[in-house]
Amino acid sequence: MPGNQRGVTCPFCPAQFNAASGVIHHLEQGACPNAPLNRDPLHQQARHQDHHGPISNRLIVWKETVTYQATALAFNIRYGRYQCSLCGDTFRQLSSLNQYLASPRHQQEIYHCPNRGCHRVFTTLAGVVNHLESESCGFLRFDAFQYGIRGSFSSGVWIAF
Repeated sequence: MPGNQRGVTCPFCPAQFNAASGVIHHLEQGACPNAPLNRDPLHQQARHQDHHGPISNRLIVWKETVTYQATALAFNIRYGRYQCSLCGDTFRQLSSLNQYLASPRHQQEIYHCPNRGCHRVFTTLAGVVNHLESESCGFLRFDAFQYGIRGSFSSGVWIAF
């Protein structure tokens, strides 16, 4: 970790990240070998603990993650590439299109910035945490946010399974 940054450790494995958003992304992607988690159980936990909705959109009827899979029929002869039927983005390889479709890109925007003056919405918890870490809307200072997240991870209060 550069400078005096201590990093954040995954609460389930020894993986270290520069910021809390890295840990959350690690968990949302199902990349932690010791935690059977992905975006859906993390969202259920976040929504359960987000009683008044400062970060989760309580007005949306949440559905579990939708899985999309493209086939060779996604090939667009005009462009000579595979095309996403949801947004029109194109990819050289079918595997690249399927990797894109497996990402949260086309999932529900179930999170929002807690700053009432900021109207950013996000499909992942890592996205909203990264937004807060960036201090782009001035809601929290990075150091204070990281300190709070570290304490939550180490105490098991924030993510308790």
